[in-house]
Amino acid sequence: MATRAAAFAAPAVQRFDPELDRIVSVDAKLEVIASGYRWTEGPAWVRDGDYLLFSDVPANVVHRWSRASGASPFLSPSGLAGPIPASIREAGSNGLVIDGRGRLVMADSGTRAIARVDLKTKRKTILADRYQGKRFNSCNDLVIARSGAIYFTDPPYGLTEGDASPLKEMKANGVYRLNPDGSVVQIDGSLTRPNGVGLSPDQRTLYIAQSDEQHPVILAYALDPAGLPQGSRVLADFRSGVDAKLPGLPDGMKVGASGHLFASGPGGIHILAPDGRRLGLISTGKAIANCCFGEDGRTLFLTSSDSVARIRLNISGW
Repeated sequence: MATRAAAFAAPAVQRFDPELDRIVSVDAKLEVIASGYRWTEGPAWVRDGDYLLFSDVPANVVHRWSRASGASPFLSPSGLAGPIPASIREAGSNGLVIDGRGRLVMADSGTRAIARVDLKTKRKTILADRYQGKRFNSCNDLVIARSGAIYFTDPPYGLTEGDASPLKEMKANGVYRLNPDGSVVQIDGSLTRPNGVGLSPDQRTLYIAQSDEQHPVILAYALDPAGLPQGSRVLADFRSGVDAKLPGLPDGMKVGASGHLFASGPGGIHILAPDGRRLGLISTGKAIANCCFGEDGRTLFLTSSDSVARIRLNISGW
């Protein structure tokens, strides 16, 4: 596995609104820190240890990167263990987050579950793998609320035949809330390809990315005090980027402490104001699946196709 640090030659940041200047400089340098993977996803920064974890979904491996040691395999298999049947297209973990107790929580695409991993022992615990008795499709991304509830998406990407897969038990490609008591509530069952998920700092808005070429949007759901949706609206529509054949679709996202969204979409990571205004775009020239804040909170890590990159911000995402 190649690991390297290199400057990104092309301009990485495009400015659409002066508000971008306080978030990231247009001359900020994009640095590739590791490459040679199949499809990188779900980065998560481990503060207690000062290192990055990220998924290589089709390879079924979580890798660990640090400034001192570079990148190396950390968890293999990261998802489905044992022989991988032809009916499973993405056997590994996808989205990763670190919970309030420093444990890794993952959207385990191959196992079709939300799982927790002890970072010291690497022991995995399944938190949820069913809704109303039916197995999930292939859990994709997740975010943890301050209450401990986990919001997650469940598209069929991990199944070889997608919606037509004989393994698919759920009619919906749903958005769910895993409550602290272990119960699961369906938030939305109407989306075709729910993917990335984020929460506003005040916990009153849930964001869901829809990776559907026919309806490539980010939706904003107003949440009631119990954390359940009261309605939704389109925050951002990426049809123009899809029509222009820019690489990528609405996918993973992170919401900074300022309320700004760092959301993948056609062309790279779109920096959006809480009201949906597009402030800027961070590009690598390839599709960017997801991102996270790390180091001192002012570094944005990007999982981009076969590589991982980072760029410095002017503000902390934490």
